Amino acid sequence: MARRDRIAAGSAFVAAAAAAFVLPDWMISLATIALANGLVVLGLIVMWRAGLVSFGQALYYCMGGYAVALLGRWAGVTDAFLLVLVGGLSAAVVSFLVGFLLARYREIFFAMLSLALSMILYGLLVKTESLGSTDGLNVIVPTFLGYAPHREKLLVALYLLVVVVCAAAALLTHAYFRSLAGALAIPVRDNEIRVEFLGMSVSRLIHTKLVISGMLAGIGGALAALAVGHVDPNMSYWTTSGEFVFITILAGAGSVGAAFVGSLAFESVRSFAFAMLPQLWQMLLGSVLLLTILFLPQGLGSLIKRLHWGRGAKAP
Repeated sequence: MARRDRIAAGSAFVAAAAAAFVLPDWMISLATIALANGLVVLGLIVMWRAGLVSFGQALYYCMGGYAVALLGRWAGVTDAFLLVLVGGLSAAVVSFLVGFLLARYREIFFAMLSLALSMILYGLLVKTESLGSTDGLNVIVPTFLGYAPHREKLLVALYLLVVVVCAAAALLTHAYFRSLAGALAIPVRDNEIRVEFLGMSVSRLIHTKLVISGMLAGIGGALAALAVGHVDPNMSYWTTSGEFVFITILAGAGSVGAAFVGSLAFESVRSFAFAMLPQLWQMLLGSVLLLTILFLPQGLGSLIKRLHWGRGAKAP
């Protein structure tokens, strides 16, 4: 990462963390959920670059959330860092297992199969009384390395945790994109046979992307569960996956930061649209997506790239 990029990333992190002490509670809550969902979008971008579109990312999002709820309920674990780690690892294990199946498919078959797996989980959760059925489960109030913040400080603590996790995920994902496996995403999308001729296993590359994407979604679901304090089967419903795809289109795959910018933009537009036009908010969201496709076909990430190039950076 260039020095200028490091300064920009560091400034964004400091600004995001400082916002916790100046923004009202409702905006902190909105930003917490948006950034947590941005991790799911970041995982979708990892696959998007290789030409894979998943309509079942809610499967891993839900796994992360329920792992947090069940670990707190059955084992009494309250440490937020451990809960988020277990949420991400549980989703990574599931994505690793289903990856043996999904890595064999492409295009619409990949999208529909991922959607089917997500809906299977939804059906299981709805029918299982011990997991709360349609009512879901409440999530235990978290602690932070043994520290239990007062109720009024819990929101800020959770937000700062989300900011730190998102910053770490962004740095690691950026490093992955610059690695050989990450750089081969576009060649895999354009011509898998040539990549195979180079001696690389396309199935293994895609399987790796599925695990990375699943783990990011699981971490996002775990953070969202802690922030909301509740999980339910709708976390794995197809509309949740569709929402993540919507945000990915809005964000574009041009940069890591676009995932979080797009998620913040989506949550802001949805909140204000629902407050001002409760009967037409879905139409307003659809209009935003349509305008993005027409005038920013590469998403909000293309704006970030244009600003970066405008400062004198070389275009790839």
